[in-house]
Amino acid sequence: MATQVVNNAQKLAPVDKTFGDLPPAAIEALEQAALTTSYPTGAVLFAEAQSPRGVFIVRRGRVKLSVCGSDGRTLILRIADIGCPLGVAAVVSGRPYEATAETQEPCEISFLRQADLVRLMRQHGELALWVTQHISRDYASTCREIRDLILSDSASEKLARLLVGWLDENTSAKNPGQMKLALTHEEIGQMIGSSRETVSRLFAGFKKQHLIQQTGSTLVIPNRVALESLITA
Repeated sequence: MATQVVNNAQKLAPVDKTFGDLPPAAIEALEQAALTTSYPTGAVLFAEAQSPRGVFIVRRGRVKLSVCGSDGRTLILRIADIGCPLGVAAVVSGRPYEATAETQEPCEISFLRQADLVRLMRQHGELALWVTQHISRDYASTCREIRDLILSDSASEKLARLLVGWLDENTSAKNPGQMKLALTHEEIGQMIGSSRETVSRLFAGFKKQHLIQQTGSTLVIPNRVALESLITA
């Protein structure tokens, strides 16, 4: 797939949104060492079990991380957006990438080689802390996903958990009960370990129960308490 290299001097996203509270010196060092590229939808940044080449930082767009079972089934672990570094744990540990990273939409991604990341972490303590925080968040997110899959008794409970989780991530929005549904029913199924048909049936049932409302890609959850009542564990 064709890619387009973007001049590193261009700021593709607000610095504070991409790199959080990193000091200007650390951000400048990252900008100098990184190569930023435009990717189309469906581009694979790295594949599960591949030897780590470096870290990919999302500057614009969304990237899905997934794992594939021996039977060919795919499980989406999470969707990463602006400011998320991908492949950090693999690069720091020197072990293969744990998942496959694929662009969900047109994206701009900064790539930082493994050697450069390690060098900059040694030079900038704040950057080392930033990397550690993201590894910790990824670990906590993975544990939560595993817990939800194992402890949920039914597909309806898994979907309810997923929607409530999206509500929690949407609290800073102007209307926290409303969100854009960027995933297909098949992809939602891959997030909760169910088929596309099951997800479509569940969405229809949730609408009949007035747990959700949907107009196009806009999803509204009018009553969070009612949705949470489906979660037993």
